[in-house]
Amino acid sequence: MNSIQRIVHRPFFIKLFNWEYWSFTSVYLCIYPVWLLLCLRARSFFFFAASNPTIKNGGFLGESKKDIITIIPPQYHPPSVFFSIPANGDIVLRELQRAGLQFPLIGKPNIGGRGRGVKVLRDEKDVKAYVHNAYLDFHIQEFVPWKNEAGIFYVRYPNQPNGFISGIVGKEFLSVTGDGKHSILHLLQQDKRALMYLGSMKRIHGNGLNFVLPEGEKMIVSPFGNHARGSKFLDVSNLADEKLTAVIDKICKQIPGFYYGRLDIRFESWEALKEGRNFSIIEVNGAGAEPTHIYDPRHSIFFAWKEIVRHWIILNRISRMNHKKGHRYLCLREGIAMFREAKDWSRKLAAMTE
Repeated sequence: MNSIQRIVHRPFFIKLFNWEYWSFTSVYLCIYPVWLLLCLRARSFFFFAASNPTIKNGGFLGESKKDIITIIPPQYHPPSVFFSIPANGDIVLRELQRAGLQFPLIGKPNIGGRGRGVKVLRDEKDVKAYVHNAYLDFHIQEFVPWKNEAGIFYVRYPNQPNGFISGIVGKEFLSVTGDGKHSILHLLQQDKRALMYLGSMKRIHGNGLNFVLPEGEKMIVSPFGNHARGSKFLDVSNLADEKLTAVIDKICKQIPGFYYGRLDIRFESWEALKEGRNFSIIEVNGAGAEPTHIYDPRHSIFFAWKEIVRHWIILNRISRMNHKKGHRYLCLREGIAMFREAKDWSRKLAAMTE
């Protein structure tokens, strides 16, 4: 690697030349005027609350996963047990055993986002540590074994019998392939994407990064389908054919009051998913969901802006239609309180992610 390559390989320049790593504010700042125009059209800064009437704040911020999971048919999501803080590790373990959950498991905050506070729990020691460090109510769910994960954005106008898929993101988990000579840490340091998440990988794996993988052996170092946790997002919206649309539409119409949002799904194969089998919904995101297919490295920031605005317009239309049916927007006091609570949750989530 020559001097120019070494410079470009530094995190600062990787971030500079790849907009997918920019901060939320940097990406959205230029299109905020469009959001303000949509607020004026709805005559409310918080019109989004009416988009999904059965979800708190329409799923924009502060929605409870416990409340959402109760409106999803149980056959579509992994078994989960919810806990309030303060919690006792021994009691949590007993409840998990009573529910029949077996390791490995996944711990998640009841209110979260962008993968913060999500951890793999491989044994009782991990569970007790997670409970000890929980600053928010949380739930522990069965680890879904399917190897593939995707985010499918679904939209249905309240006056239409059927909905449609507006975008699909496929996810490639952050991984390395051994060469029999170098440590996992060394291999990560040679990969531009891995470099952006090296700090997180050190916290997760510790001294395990010094292990040398046999030649040709592949290891997933971050099993989370979150962009903020290292997954590569790929735009596979072309897979939204009639068969897949029919399956997703059938599922979403069984979720009361759900018109706009993204389903994060783990599944065996696209063929099986299109037949409605061997899959599990691990997350339902409402009005605050991003059309995450925009983060495909092949897409420009201009494509991202176009897709974000397209989805904002859809969100606005659905919200106004539901508002005419009697579903209320948030008032100014409620909206301000929502953002204040979100700031506090963000601080606690950051502490759980340490």
